[in-house]
Amino acid sequence: MTNRRSAYANRIDVLVEQYRRDRADFEPPANPPAADRAMAYLREGVGPTVMVYVDARANDRGVEFTDAEFEELHEALNGYLELYTRCYGTELDADFTVREAAELLLDTHNIRDVAAMLTRVPDRSEID
Repeated sequence: MTNRRSAYANRIDVLVEQYRRDRADFEPPANPPAADRAMAYLREGVGPTVMVYVDARANDRGVEFTDAEFEELHEALNGYLELYTRCYGTELDADFTVREAAELLLDTHNIRDVAAMLTRVPDRSEID
C-alpha cells in the first residue's frame, strides 16, 4: 500500500460519507423484516463499495489503495452489512474484507446472495 491516494479515492469518499449519513439516519424497523429497505442498502451501499474494489482490481491492476482507503472501504462494507441485518431484526458485528465480498460477487453475480452468504441473514428458509 502507498501513502498517495488512489484514482478511486473520490468514489471511496462519497461511499463512506453516504454510509455515515445512512447510519446516522437509521431507525430500526418496527416490524422486521424490512426486506425492501435491506435491499436498498445492498444496491446503494454494499454493491457500489464492492465494485470499487472489483473495478480497481479488474481495470487497474497496478492500483494500490492507501491504508486509509482500505479502512474506509472496510467501514462502508461492514457498516452497510450491519444496517442490512438490522433491517431483519438481527444485530451483527460485521468484519468482512472487501476482497471476500468481491470474490463472492464474482462467483454469484448477485449482491443479495453475497450479503446472505456473509451474514447468514436472512435465514435460508426466508429466501425466496
